[in-house]
Amino acid sequence: MKVREFADGCDVEQALLVRDVEVRRRRDGSEYLKLTLGDRTGSVPAVLPEAIEHVHELCRAGEVLHVSGRYSAESRFGPQLTVREIRAAAPDEYAREDLIDGPSRSFDQMEGDLRELIATVQNPHLRHLLAFVFGEGTPTWASYRDAPAAKHYHQAYRHGLLEHCLMVAQAVGAISATFPGLDRDIAVTGALLHDIGKLEAYELRGEAISMSDHGRLFGEIPLGYYHVRRLIERIDGFPEHLADALLHIILSHHGSLEHGSPVVPCTREATLVHAIDNLGSKLGSFDRVEKGLPAGEQWSPYDKGLGSGAYFATRPTEQDRRKAA
Repeated sequence: MKVREFADGCDVEQALLVRDVEVRRRRDGSEYLKLTLGDRTGSVPAVLPEAIEHVHELCRAGEVLHVSGRYSAESRFGPQLTVREIRAAAPDEYAREDLIDGPSRSFDQMEGDLRELIATVQNPHLRHLLAFVFGEGTPTWASYRDAPAAKHYHQAYRHGLLEHCLMVAQAVGAISATFPGLDRDIAVTGALLHDIGKLEAYELRGEAISMSDHGRLFGEIPLGYYHVRRLIERIDGFPEHLADALLHIILSHHGSLEHGSPVVPCTREATLVHAIDNLGSKLGSFDRVEKGLPAGEQWSPYDKGLGSGAYFATRPTEQDRRKAA
């Protein structure tokens, strides 16, 4: 079964990907493992009630395990898989592409769209800067193409950063023609670079995402600012006003001080990038929440990323579409 198809009371016996691992302690001092397991369609919390010592080494984020247990969906505790047995999955027991979450578009398609968008930037200084980041064979592009956009809330998978920033930049480019006074080149470049600090803030090992030491110590916004600042300093004659406009987008893209930006957006371009970035993050959270919704459910529980529950109207299944045809 796909994770989305788990129903209350069903027995589960199949390969699942470990997304997160946490050791918890009961009131009596004994320990148990709380896992997040999943496939491409969603994730489910899982509990190993007993004997964690002999399985702790198996339960690492990014590993594929064969799991036997029972799924329940209680109103008080929410969905949960209680594990009876667990072992390393054999290679012939799963297809990795069925377990790994990823973008809706292929990497090749996203890269092609990215190259087309960069070609529309006319300012030679910004084109030079973008070549440092996205030039084929450059170290930054090698990291950028694979990086996740987050650990949990949206696009938390390989190629997620590229997917998110490309969507933001494409929307910013389209909207720039609608409002007067916007510098499209600055807005598009800022959109492509606004999350570049995540290259240093997150670590991707296999399919497991974790916060790096630098991410914990400094945060992704300062890391992104200094990354782009260093690149600008390598470009002779880069105009100071252009650097100010671009770096302000990076520093302000979270939109408010309480959300981690050291400054709020003070330019048209920064205001636009923040608005579209926030929209892209919210819609990405809807995708994540929907993947974790049990089959047949329309309302999700409260989600911190959305600030509410999410509603998903009933959509026609593949069988419904075939009948209609």
